[in-house]
Amino acid sequence: MKDSSLLENPGGEKKILLHCCCAPCSGSIIRSMIDQGLDVTVFFYNPNIYPRAEYEHRKSEVVRYVQKARVPFVDADYDDDRWLEMTRGHEEESERGPRCSLCFEMRLRRTAAYAAKEGFRVFTTSLGISRWKDLEQVTRAGKRAAGLFPGTVYWEHNWRLQGGTEQMERIAREENFYRQRYCGCLYSLRESIKRSLSKLSDVQRTS
Repeated sequence: MKDSSLLENPGGEKKILLHCCCAPCSGSIIRSMIDQGLDVTVFFYNPNIYPRAEYEHRKSEVVRYVQKARVPFVDADYDDDRWLEMTRGHEEESERGPRCSLCFEMRLRRTAAYAAKEGFRVFTTSLGISRWKDLEQVTRAGKRAAGLFPGTVYWEHNWRLQGGTEQMERIAREENFYRQRYCGCLYSLRESIKRSLSKLSDVQRTS
């Protein structure tokens, strides 16, 4: 009988490039890959994260975990000016809209480019494990990115399944990861502040 917990990576490829958005989302994915003998390298490219201090904080948490897990880490560094230019004209859109598609595609194109250059046939991302993300939106971005670099394959695994979400939460607690309160970009921060102020106003009206 087939073990349903086994990861069905494309072509049985052992060497995987994982685009990592943050430590809470990627910790369980890294652990699953290690447990099944995959040779994972973590690729950090998230120019959407605002402000710079937030970016550095999130990156440092990833670095802390991969060093503990003895996993190679690639720092693609900050590229916020390019991200802001790419999303210009989409400032007022809600999350899960076209702006997010542009953001995912930018980050995964860079990941696919690195994969093609460095000999990784398969790449994937931690973006889709979060319930706040549209998994299909992430998958479309990954496939488009792979299509730009012949020889690369996007691994469209649903990391939420087979206890993935529960393991994500468990590892985040065990590692005491920093838990961010917004997606990452300037516009999601703005929306998070608006929601907080609205809740505060509701409490004040009812108190």
